[in-house]
Amino acid sequence: MSDSYKILLVDDEKDILEFLSYNLRKESFTVRTALNGELAIEEAKIFKPDLIIMDVMMPEMDGVTACANIREIVDLKDVLILFLTARSEEYSELAGFDAGADDYVTKPIKPKLLISRIKALLKRNKKKERENSIIIGDIEVDKSKHLLLFKKEELHLARKEFNLLYYLMSVPGRVFTREEIISEIWKDTVVGDRTIDVHVRKIREKIGEHHIKTIKGIGYKFDI
Repeated sequence: MSDSYKILLVDDEKDILEFLSYNLRKESFTVRTALNGELAIEEAKIFKPDLIIMDVMMPEMDGVTACANIREIVDLKDVLILFLTARSEEYSELAGFDAGADDYVTKPIKPKLLISRIKALLKRNKKKERENSIIIGDIEVDKSKHLLLFKKEELHLARKEFNLLYYLMSVPGRVFTREEIISEIWKDTVVGDRTIDVHVRKIREKIGEHHIKTIKGIGYKFDI
């Protein structure tokens, strides 16, 4: 499962980076490294890893702070983050999870245990991605990647348009009222019926007229 996954290792101890890099590359992971939190953020923006393995205690910027900053970056907010820590205190673990970590492993690191945890995380994430993907006929929408494929060609929709299409496709054939659509897609923002109509028109321009049906006086539904 590992040959297509990218991992960013972050630790201020070069011998640990070398040790972990060697073991992960043996499992066919693509690996890059960084020596502190600040460098990790810059490297992650370029590398776009599937998983970041990061030490908690580092100079310049510690792992907890780096994790919190990474979660604020749109392109990286869903990346998996696993902490390495030599500290067994409960507060260290809680601080990591509060910052957005997915798991942690204590030092000294046992390679087999670490790789087992990595594979479990990636497998869980893959399942989550499948749950966020809907395929109906020639149309596939993947919410986790904000991806729309129509006849295997990638198309671009604005965020509200994409969310509206995903919402309608979530229960094909069900009629969603205008009130339900506004509540789900626009939340607390005040919009008029014309706003929904404009978004539906833009979606139809991309995937054709016949998939989204107008139910006069009620709302819309997605037809297979």
